[in-house]
Amino acid sequence: MNYRNADLNLLKVFEALMNEGNVTRAASKLSLTQPTVSNALRRLRETYGDPLFVRNGAGIRATRRATELWAPLSRSLRTIRGTLEGESFDASQSDARVTVSMTDYVACIVAPRLLERLGELAPGMRLHTHPGTVVDFGQSLDDNRADFAIGAYNDDVQRPGFMRSRRLWTVDFACFMRSDHPLAKLDKIPLKKFLNARHLDVSLAGRIGGIYDRVLQSRGLQRNLVTTVSHYAVAYEAVRRSDLIAVLPWSEGLETMRMTGLKRVAPPLAAPARTVELEWHERHETSALHQWFIALVVEMLARDPLPRVARARS
Repeated sequence: MNYRNADLNLLKVFEALMNEGNVTRAASKLSLTQPTVSNALRRLRETYGDPLFVRNGAGIRATRRATELWAPLSRSLRTIRGTLEGESFDASQSDARVTVSMTDYVACIVAPRLLERLGELAPGMRLHTHPGTVVDFGQSLDDNRADFAIGAYNDDVQRPGFMRSRRLWTVDFACFMRSDHPLAKLDKIPLKKFLNARHLDVSLAGRIGGIYDRVLQSRGLQRNLVTTVSHYAVAYEAVRRSDLIAVLPWSEGLETMRMTGLKRVAPPLAAPARTVELEWHERHETSALHQWFIALVVEMLARDPLPRVARARS
């Protein structure tokens, strides 16, 4: 089919199906009946010679062809919408619900700041957070269980092709202990004393042996790891109340008051820094709400510069 004969109204249906991942929700968003949307989907399939969407539980999932089409179409639709509507999202009047997936460490930094800012700019907006890690961020975004995810990817986890991201800040790692711990009087802990101390680690996925253990193993070393917990908040409190020490994240300039009763020193061997990113699904590239929220989070939390290539495109 050529451009002259194409029904461009079908692209609005395609956009709604990509954004909602559900025929019924897409129909509601477009103020159309479900049979009308189903018929439009049939015509889209005929136009592109591809199923475009397949059943996935109670919803639908985009095919590879639909994902390939979405990249150029989303940019075009966003441009067209901008020429017709201008500013199409009024935060002060919005009652939208936004769900963000993140670990408790990230949530302690992000949520209080975000709630304060939303109270000023969008008092009717509803923010919900739920626990998540980079292992399940992709699935949460793909299934529409989360609009955004905030966390630090590592080499062990592959990013889904549909994920878009923006760098926010760098997380370093420090050694934490209670302020009157026997090692707390030392500004620099000898390696042997450090390895022999009783260590705690955070394992969000429930596995023993984290990133810092791999740092040690690469040098033929092993620490005395005696316990793991599944939440960062638990780790800081456990260290505060015991003789345990722990190598935990530290976000300079963004940390909350959790340092009370704790001493922070550099570990004898440095752990690699991690970059916290804001992530979202590419299907939301045309959403004015999502673009507004991205800009808000970046304004509040971005400490790392954009990569050179991304900056050149801006």
